[in-house]
Amino acid sequence: MINPSYTKGKNSYQYQAEEPNLSAKIQIKNGSKNEVSRQREPRNDVSITNDSNRGRVAIFIDGGNLFNAALQLGIEIDYLKLLCRLTAGSRLLRAFFYTGVDMSRPTPTRQRSNEKQQGFLFWMRRNGYRVVTKELQPTDNTKKPNLNVEIAVDMITLAPYFDTAVLVSGDGDLAYAVNAVTSTGVRVEVVSLRTMTNDCLIDVADCFIDLDSIKQYIQKDSHLGYGYRTLSNSNL
Repeated sequence: MINPSYTKGKNSYQYQAEEPNLSAKIQIKNGSKNEVSRQREPRNDVSITNDSNRGRVAIFIDGGNLFNAALQLGIEIDYLKLLCRLTAGSRLLRAFFYTGVDMSRPTPTRQRSNEKQQGFLFWMRRNGYRVVTKELQPTDNTKKPNLNVEIAVDMITLAPYFDTAVLVSGDGDLAYAVNAVTSTGVRVEVVSLRTMTNDCLIDVADCFIDLDSIKQYIQKDSHLGYGYRTLSNSNL
């Protein structure tokens, strides 16, 4: 439920001089592009840290997409560092983390196999994240969870209450939702690994940051670990 005390202030960020006119921006109708897309080169992380006009920030993280990006980069994400980096001193409205989980009950032949993940999600909830999960079918371990609908709905529903959205995903299926949010005057920053990011998502975003350019600021120190709890008899 949305807290009615949230009120969105006037968007204070200024468009940069090199921003193209509206006719040059990509328009998406019926899921297709009606103009030739203008590809953007990835900006470095200075666009996050030095922009004082981001207003109120909401963060939307596709957990599966980020996990695969971290594997390609050969790093383990420190989620406290990530939250601080993406917020960058701005006022944080909410930070969402979307992931699939195995919520099936243990049986004599199949013990619970996701205790580590449950501990991780418990830790995330206690450290600034709103965790959104989707149950996985235990009979189909090869199917990856798709939470694009949940991400899109949350972005559009909360759009009146934030000034900048940070989307950590490279999935092109989210381009339509991003385009809808930007049309309301909200700034959208897409953060993902460039090789895993669809061009149509970059085209409709106001800013793209390659994870490779900020990996040194968000990776976990090798000698540190999270204090996850063992949740053998609790429901999250």
